[in-house]
Amino acid sequence: MEYVEALKDKRYIHAMKEYLNKHSLRDNLFFVMGINMGLRLSELLQLKVQDVVEGEEGIKEFYSCSDGYSPSIYINNQVRNALASYIKTVEAEPDDYLFKSKKCASPITRQQAYRIINHAAKEVGVPGKVGTHTLRKTFGYHAYHSGVAISILQKHFHHSSPSETLRYLGIKKEENTSVKLDVNL
Repeated sequence: MEYVEALKDKRYIHAMKEYLNKHSLRDNLFFVMGINMGLRLSELLQLKVQDVVEGEEGIKEFYSCSDGYSPSIYINNQVRNALASYIKTVEAEPDDYLFKSKKCASPITRQQAYRIINHAAKEVGVPGKVGTHTLRKTFGYHAYHSGVAISILQKHFHHSSPSETLRYLGIKKEENTSVKLDVNL
């Protein structure tokens, strides 16, 4: 497996979202969910419509992981908007895979997911190696720089130590991180 890094420059994130949104709402949703929820590739591919959408009521507020020991993950506005756009364009049953293949009822393959992300990254000029794991690392990197405690990210990634999580995210201990904690009560 090749080592990939997080998308640290938000300009590349926006460019990839724009590119994917023009080419496929499904692929855009895959990217948006990956960078905003930090799920493993296997978890993303196994998502079903009913995991994130509740009947006529709309999009759920939280996604409950099926592993039994991970906390529920908030479905933020970026994901909600991408989900709403995508769900409007497909006729999906609750038991359908969210990232269903165009050829069959199964989800897209790991290889297809890689091709989608890697191709979009190349099209918008992202330097370095980019793959599906880039999504999870991007989530963690930006969560950390937004003020999420490393202990919370460590738990999310199921790492044994904070230093393992920092190394995974490509953050050096001596890196000065300005965090804006704005409670704004």
